[in-house]
Amino acid sequence: MATLLHIDSSVFPGEASSSRSVTAAFRKSWEEQHPQGTVIYRDLAANPVPHITADAWSAGYAAPSERTPEQSAAFAARVKLIEELEQADTVLIGAPMYNYSIPSTLKAWLDNVLLLGRTAGETPSAQGTPAIVVASRGGSYAPGTPRENYEFVQNYLEAVFTGTLGLDLDFIVPELTMAPRNPAMSELVPLYEASRRRAFEDATAKAKELTERLAA
Repeated sequence: MATLLHIDSSVFPGEASSSRSVTAAFRKSWEEQHPQGTVIYRDLAANPVPHITADAWSAGYAAPSERTPEQSAAFAARVKLIEELEQADTVLIGAPMYNYSIPSTLKAWLDNVLLLGRTAGETPSAQGTPAIVVASRGGSYAPGTPRENYEFVQNYLEAVFTGTLGLDLDFIVPELTMAPRNPAMSELVPLYEASRRRAFEDATAKAKELTERLAA
């Protein structure tokens, strides 16, 4: 059976969140293709994982017999997150832009799953796994826009997911999500609506595409 690891990190619930709405559309399409599949779901806003600690970090470089009880407990929590990533046939992540970067809860998850010699290094344990990141943002940071130099979400996640974890990464980018709420952006509402529509279409299409790839 296929396994989907679905992670949301938006602080806003349900349809109030653009990233959650699009990840939900992807998941719905994925589940339609995999009715017997397994979904591992983590809502990092509702149930954040611990930020990396000295014990959790150092335990990754110590032999099991040499770990303190505190290191063993902290490392066990990391291993659970790592195993969820390794078990996944597809990874789906909602990564809204907050203050030009990702939510701190998502960064905490990444700090836990990045382990040199296992998920990172010469042969990352999840290498080649397809990953879809829904990178929503209130404005636009696309090439050619006034704030393109402030785009640190896709650049950072490309380095981590592709360059370090070795995942097969693809982005869906719903942008200008503040346009309906900010009068100063009212003229951008049509562009927002087009971006939103395209994001939902991409989510459904990519879920089906990955199903076909896994079945091949």
